Amino acid sequence: MVDRVLEFIGDDELVAIKNVTINEPYFQGHFPGEPVMPGVLQIEAMAQAAGILMLRKTSASGTSAFFMSADKVKFRQAVRPGDQLVINAKLTKSRGKKIGVAECTCTVGGNVVSSSELMFAIVGAEE
Repeated sequence: MVDRVLEFIGDDELVAIKNVTINEPYFQGHFPGEPVMPGVLQIEAMAQAAGILMLRKTSASGTSAFFMSADKVKFRQAVRPGDQLVINAKLTKSRGKKIGVAECTCTVGGNVVSSSELMFAIVGAEE
């Protein structure tokens, strides 16, 4: 879901983008005549951005960031084809290098459209 990371801010924050186009397959049924990006996919975009941060912080090869939970999820405005979703993710808590929490927001044109607090676990290929 993340098209590009625009910038890393220190070790704990990043800004990424997702260009929302009418070619996305979910727009065929969500909703006919009124295309809206599903909220779960906005959460997925935030999760991917936060996962990038977690993996960058651990820097261990062969690991993956597994999405564990979403808390304080809010959807404020519809995201439509042609919008550019700007994703801000900031790591706020961590337990060693295995579990982390990130606060994330998605904005379109400077307006917050969704936000969430996400938790991740870092696991190795052998786990």
